[in-house]
Amino acid sequence: MTPPIATAAPRRVYSLAQLIALPYTPPQMVQLAADTGCDACGIRIRPSSPGGPFHALETDTALRRETQARIACTGVKVLDVEILRITPDFDLAGCRDFLEVCAELGARHVLTAGIDEDEARLTAHYAALCDLAAPYGLSLDLEFMPWTTVKSVGDAARIVNAVGKPNAAVLVDALHWARSASTLEEVASLPRSALNYAQICDGRVPGPTSVEGLIHDARCERMQPGEGGIPLRELFARLPADLPISVEVPDDKRAPAMGYEAWAKQCFAAAKRVLEGQEAGA
Repeated sequence: MTPPIATAAPRRVYSLAQLIALPYTPPQMVQLAADTGCDACGIRIRPSSPGGPFHALETDTALRRETQARIACTGVKVLDVEILRITPDFDLAGCRDFLEVCAELGARHVLTAGIDEDEARLTAHYAALCDLAAPYGLSLDLEFMPWTTVKSVGDAARIVNAVGKPNAAVLVDALHWARSASTLEEVASLPRSALNYAQICDGRVPGPTSVEGLIHDARCERMQPGEGGIPLRELFARLPADLPISVEVPDDKRAPAMGYEAWAKQCFAAAKRVLEGQEAGA
């Protein structure tokens, strides 16, 4: 009897999220991903909140050309671009330039946040945004965050299911999953078609409960995978083994003190230890 042919486990794609080195410009993020050994990176070209930091690729053509040149030189891809916020006064037409820049960079996914208490209106805006993004080959990955309207896996899945668009997806962030009313079973129930990538980090357990504390932890004081109390192996075991992973571990104190490149390398190695039981580069 012929023994079965062994098949290799699918290779994960790893990306560095912009938050891991928020001061870095887009070309610096591309280079940081290359130097770290990652396949891709994320870029923030609109702020996550009014007045927040971002890199103005929509208007800075020289910076855009430099970013494209660095992509061509390193071979690093842009996995996702941040961030489109669906608010009550959402301006759909104002997203076109953003989407065009994403497409120019070869990006695949757009991190999207829902910030509108009127779920019917939010869902309608999200559906229209999916339609606008489709010709650019972009998905709209709806990230649930416990301080926004879309607070949990269930909230995000309900809206993605309601719009029924092939480029609508749920973005699972390990920290937000741990801080929200979400379960492992809900994650396991997400169809593969509704998942494009996930974000990994660790955090304190129990974590903060106030809105201010949740936001501070998420943006300024995450932990490297394996440092905290989030059951990361259990969580990622419920997600597809070939799902691209964005390493998102901002720390406003440790990262600049260590240096962003050293910090990124540590975080990448920690992610691989948790997910694959090996050091980065092994």
